[in-house]
Amino acid sequence: MDFVKMEGLGNDFVVVTGPMSPTAEQVAEWCDRRRGIGADGVLVVGAGEPVTMGYWNADGSAAEMCGNGLRCVARYARLRGMAATDTFVVNTPIGPRRVEVKDATVRVELGSVVVSPGSVEIAGYRAVAVNVGNPHAVVFVADCYSVPVAAVGPLIETDPAFPGRANAGFATVVDTRHLALRVWERGVGETLACGTGAAAAVAAAHAGGLTDPSVTVRLPGGDLEVEILEGVAWIEGPARVVYAGAI
Repeated sequence: MDFVKMEGLGNDFVVVTGPMSPTAEQVAEWCDRRRGIGADGVLVVGAGEPVTMGYWNADGSAAEMCGNGLRCVARYARLRGMAATDTFVVNTPIGPRRVEVKDATVRVELGSVVVSPGSVEIAGYRAVAVNVGNPHAVVFVADCYSVPVAAVGPLIETDPAFPGRANAGFATVVDTRHLALRVWERGVGETLACGTGAAAAVAAAHAGGLTDPSVTVRLPGGDLEVEILEGVAWIEGPARVVYAGAI
């Protein structure tokens, strides 16, 4: 199988051209960082009108959406000639999404963001439920870098309050235009960046009057630009090819 290894802010993926529907076992093998290629997930890109995207987490579970993955799909499709122009549509598991490939960055639409009212207490933290096409639990803390994410993240991910499991984001408001964020992704673990997690954090922060709708989110892998425009989330950041190979 031919593949391309790609990354967006350190959130890395095995990218293959479809049609293909890998098994959970195959995905886990390919994503294994010691015995396989090594990645946070697998992206399958289908040529057509529109381009299509499928995504699987490193543990083999299928996911509804991946923001950094969508940015990599857009770059991949443009490089492979699947899209004739820099602005096009990608059909994702949750519907069509607009993308724009630029020289150094890729800007993509994640869709509507829904911030649930109130919060739920889990393991001593208050989590706000946010849906960005996939489920997130956003926790606002004074210093996200001091949170034991590896210990608390799995507790939030699997809490009964989130029947489908949730991505857990730990956000610190730096000022009205900047957030710092760490994310425990369901089926993966802590990642260097999470596009939908960044959008969820900004949506929750803006809904609570803590930030503007346009925010730079500082993730361990780098900065991601997030905009919430009339309830729709957009993210922009780098997406690049690391190498190509066969397995």
